[in-house]
Amino acid sequence: MLKKIFVILILFIGLPVLAETLKAGISTVDSIPNSFYGSWRVVAKLDKQSGSAYFKPQAVDFWNLSRTGNVIYLENPFSGANATVKLDYVDGNLIRFTKTGDYDGNKKLTDTVDLKLNGDKFTGVNYITLETFSIRDNSLIKKDTAIYLLAGEKISGTSITGN
Repeated sequence: MLKKIFVILILFIGLPVLAETLKAGISTVDSIPNSFYGSWRVVAKLDKQSGSAYFKPQAVDFWNLSRTGNVIYLENPFSGANATVKLDYVDGNLIRFTKTGDYDGNKKLTDTVDLKLNGDKFTGVNYITLETFSIRDNSLIKKDTAIYLLAGEKISGTSITGN
């Protein structure tokens, strides 16, 4: 009998913690403004860089931002690139997300993007880190960084619900 009471007590103590964690994870994704999703024309201009890697001085990209459940996707149909986006924070129309991917076999490219949405436009900053690893022991050989200033214009899509 004492064992049953102890188990029930543990469940009641543990359940509120689990429920709060789940709520926090969902509320962050749900707090993204619907105007974030859709197709964007993005102009990126190199502001600063360090290291010996070559970063283009300017680039024009096409981003398609979408959501399925609690997962956010970033796709570029012209380059064929696609990634799952890790949402770092949302504060009204300010959004930070990170995407990481392998590059050229022994490199890892990480983009951390800060955006400020303003209707059908956004401005922001893309912090890029390119890490090169040894093919022998996978140790870090070098780390290059770049900062791009971003400007985006909505091409299509106003929300995930079609409104």
